[in-house]
Amino acid sequence: MEAKYRELSQIAQEEFPDIVLHSKIVSGKLRLFIIDESYVDIWFSRKIPGRFAYHWERRKIDQTIYRYDNRPHEKLKYMRGFPKHFHNGKEENVIESNISDDSSTAIREFLEFVRRKIITQ
Repeated sequence: MEAKYRELSQIAQEEFPDIVLHSKIVSGKLRLFIIDESYVDIWFSRKIPGRFAYHWERRKIDQTIYRYDNRPHEKLKYMRGFPKHFHNGKEENVIESNISDDSSTAIREFLEFVRRKIITQ
């Protein structure tokens, strides 16, 4: 897992230097520090192959969170792409997810989303 986190950290820092200040691997996940004093956590399960979360923590800034994950919530079975879903601003505001299953592509998609949100603020 460490190698995957290092690879994703390199993508983030080389391709998104305008929004990613630095990164570190902490508590079994990759943390990216963002220019607006928020952070992104990227996590892959060691126990359940394929389980992931891309989480942008902004509660201290504007009370929002944004997270793509694939925890199979029973109430989301109706969604296309289940178990993948997206928490859009709040835990309870859940919509369909279109994030890639490939982690290198997914981090790029997620950081593009972060970039667009920061630019439009």
